[in-house]
Amino acid sequence: MTKFRGCIDIHAGQVKQIVGGSLTKDDVSPTDKAQENFVSTKPSSYYAQLYREHNVEGCHVIKLGTNPANNEAAQLALETWPNHLQVGGGITIDNADAWLNMGASHVIVTSWLFTKDTHDEWNLDMERLIKISNKIGKENLVVDLSCRRVIGDDDEISWFVATNKWQTITKCKLSSELLDMLSEFCDEFLIHAADVEGLCKGIDAELVENLGEWCPRGYEGKITYAGGAKSASDLALVEQLSRGKVDLTYGSSLDVFGGDLVKLSEVLEWNERK
Repeated sequence: MTKFRGCIDIHAGQVKQIVGGSLTKDDVSPTDKAQENFVSTKPSSYYAQLYREHNVEGCHVIKLGTNPANNEAAQLALETWPNHLQVGGGITIDNADAWLNMGASHVIVTSWLFTKDTHDEWNLDMERLIKISNKIGKENLVVDLSCRRVIGDDDEISWFVATNKWQTITKCKLSSELLDMLSEFCDEFLIHAADVEGLCKGIDAELVENLGEWCPRGYEGKITYAGGAKSASDLALVEQLSRGKVDLTYGSSLDVFGGDLVKLSEVLEWNERK
């Protein structure tokens, strides 16, 4: 069954909600601005404690950029609820173990899995995935397949994984075959719909429905969708579209992130009922 999962997005050391498509620069310099929907005055530990108090499992902490302050904020969240939060952003085979040792329940790997192929195009590097899975154990690994819509010459809609702050569209097309193949090496999937992320204008219903159809056997409740959720009723919509196989994250629309469309109490009530 579909459930609410929490997020803690960190940019320039602060908890923020950002329009996904605006992340064109890094966050090291004060001039490296993205379109911000919300900048919290509270530390990451506040949100980790909030999720802990309400037993919201499977929440993810995402470091958006290479600012060293992001690492400090992520560590603070892990210290608040050790072994219950997933951590992503800049994860590689070289630092994955360190984040697990710091208390991450899973590490989320994204851009590191993609390299340029012989045609100078970005594509999934299965060798890297197998190596990191073998090193840390598939039970500790989440693969991020955050994506953008691509309309083909025949007007067919497809979704391709986007890396480099969701600005680089790779040759990796989401499909049942892809998720089946990757499920051999990871425990969960995280999928941001980058085109609607942070806009609060509704989820990508077609993508959610496809994710339900593409869900590998045994991965029901192990796919988290993020992007565009604007109403507490979106939980019921995702449950209907995915047949209960996909979970949902709320960001900018949620009251704890400055939104006025969804109350945390509403989505917590959904989880309690389920």
